[in-house]
Amino acid sequence: MFHDGQHRLKEVTMSRSSSDGSFISSTPQAQLSIFLVEDDVELCALMVDYFKQHGCRVEISHDGHTGLLRSLAEKFDVIILDAMLPLLDGFGLLRLLRKQNATPVIMLTARTAQKDRITGLDAGADDYLPKPFDPDELLARIRAVLRRAGTAKSVQADVIEVGGLLLNAVSREVRYLTRRVAVTVVEFDILEMLMRSSGRVVSRDELAIALYQRRSTPYERSLDVHISHLRKKIEYVSGPVIQTIRGIGYRLTP
Repeated sequence: MFHDGQHRLKEVTMSRSSSDGSFISSTPQAQLSIFLVEDDVELCALMVDYFKQHGCRVEISHDGHTGLLRSLAEKFDVIILDAMLPLLDGFGLLRLLRKQNATPVIMLTARTAQKDRITGLDAGADDYLPKPFDPDELLARIRAVLRRAGTAKSVQADVIEVGGLLLNAVSREVRYLTRRVAVTVVEFDILEMLMRSSGRVVSRDELAIALYQRRSTPYERSLDVHISHLRKKIEYVSGPVIQTIRGIGYRLTP
């Protein structure tokens, strides 16, 4: 189940502003469709509540056999798949699914052994998240998977503006007022995440997962270097500021 249970879920969903989940639009035209194949009924209810707060449509199946049939018959943007399922386990479901379907899949499992992670990835999973997990991390992983699959554009705004700083996700151009700001590819991706979550702390893990498809490590300094370079390029008098939240991550403040 979620990392801190239902209280954690309520805290997360209530603390988010309407702009926080902007990469998943709440408009019907861009509504993200998630298929959850999970036999834990309580966890399913928590996940449905959480993702509905972000404008997502969630469908559920509680066994592998039904999950496979629906995965093949219906179109979803992303499938969240538990490894341990009745009738047909997640690994078997995924192997059969991949013969006909390329929908992005994130596997969830209580198994933490490296061989199980490798089995899931070899079967065709796009990402792998062990239980218990934080819903914010799952959301970040969905974003990373959709970006790699080339479908992120349809579920997020093309242009973002924070305190005079303008980012165009299509042309990958950054401007402050009328001045163009030259940024690297990695700096652009970091800035996009911070701007889409303006006012909220973006954890180091969220950034590392989106950029490198892995968690950050205590001794890793590459993110700090990129943030330092970004600060020199975008921080102006009365402009937006990137704050370091010690031990947690970063926040862009207008």
